[in-house]
Amino acid sequence: MEFRERTLPNGLEIVAECNPRAYTTGLAFFVKTGSRDETDEIAGVSHFLEHMMFKGTPRRSAADVNRELDEIGSNSNAFTSEEQTVYYATVLPEYQKAALDLLADIMRPSLRQDDFDTEKQVIIEEIHKYDDQPPFGAHEKCMAAFFQSHPLGNSVLGTVESVTNLTSEAMRSYFQQRYSPGNMTLAAAGNVDFDALVECANQWCGAWDSFDAPRATPAAVGGTTFEAITKETATQEYVVQVSSGPSADDLDRYACRVLCTILGDDTGSRFYWELIESGLAEYAGAGPYEFQGTGIVMTYLCCEPGEAERNLARIHAIQSKLEQDGVTADELEIAKNKICSHIVRQSERPSNRLFVVGNGWIQRHEYQTIQERLAAYQQVDLESIHRVLEQYPLTRNATVAVGPLTEIKAPQ
Repeated sequence: MEFRERTLPNGLEIVAECNPRAYTTGLAFFVKTGSRDETDEIAGVSHFLEHMMFKGTPRRSAADVNRELDEIGSNSNAFTSEEQTVYYATVLPEYQKAALDLLADIMRPSLRQDDFDTEKQVIIEEIHKYDDQPPFGAHEKCMAAFFQSHPLGNSVLGTVESVTNLTSEAMRSYFQQRYSPGNMTLAAAGNVDFDALVECANQWCGAWDSFDAPRATPAAVGGTTFEAITKETATQEYVVQVSSGPSADDLDRYACRVLCTILGDDTGSRFYWELIESGLAEYAGAGPYEFQGTGIVMTYLCCEPGEAERNLARIHAIQSKLEQDGVTADELEIAKNKICSHIVRQSERPSNRLFVVGNGWIQRHEYQTIQERLAAYQQVDLESIHRVLEQYPLTRNATVAVGPLTEIKAPQ
């Protein structure tokens, strides 16, 4: 495999991991914009805009976009997070040009008023849907409780009120502030014709106007709160905890990922043996989320309401023991082997490498080979795990419980 990069005169960066032996080609525009870039007045605009990008361009109708994506047999979609909006397609190599033509075209949408009015109702229904189904917004509520006034506490979907009040003029203004070519990366992986990719990108994207799209990335001082929200229609209790963790450019992120594997992966973790294998909970897990300037560890619990309080106490005891005693050498070795095996298996698909390459570049301006990623995990030792536990205590967290319980006590 070969890594190649190029920057167009207007600032659009093009990066690709080229593997001529691959059977598919993955392409994506990574836009450095998400809910952290929004104000309360336009909350949810990044996600709303993601929907609007598929509603037609000066060259194509919405029906054309969807039909042509089908005609080339693409696996395509888009998603919005706190920090990124990503538009991607995986195709056979012979459709690289056609796929890039489509993706580049939707990056300059028409944003018609009629489409805006129709899609607004779709977004509002989506917000209602997530409020009505497990875990009933516990994730968003806990993020807001932890981050408080920090912009990473903004909901990706926004609120019914903010989306209802959003105007098409405000969306166009936001697009013109964030969708600069210098604030985007065109990433590719798999069987990529890089020279043709650059040539076509220059043809279709080279005339895009460039402008500054700054983003503040302050560290967060997380809140420590405990909140129980009654949801009478729920049959189980859902609990989310958020504590501090390493940021996207902190090398301790590798140790934190290993720690979370030991603490709360799906098989063989401390949560698994204590809570899942014993039948005390339907699900209990922990995982890191890394952002620019700050990071978090998120813990999940889903169980029968009658066990919720005791399970929270069990989780607190597991976390406290980790902070006091650390992990064992055997746990460390097993976790690293699991992670490295997963990386190698996932890397067999260009679509998976596409997101690794794109995320690494837009977050850190960094490319890592598979071997370099494996080496970074192999370097994690007991000392680095203990350093993470000391610097980012799991027991200092914001907790939100949502379910049928009218009262639930915080663990002591």
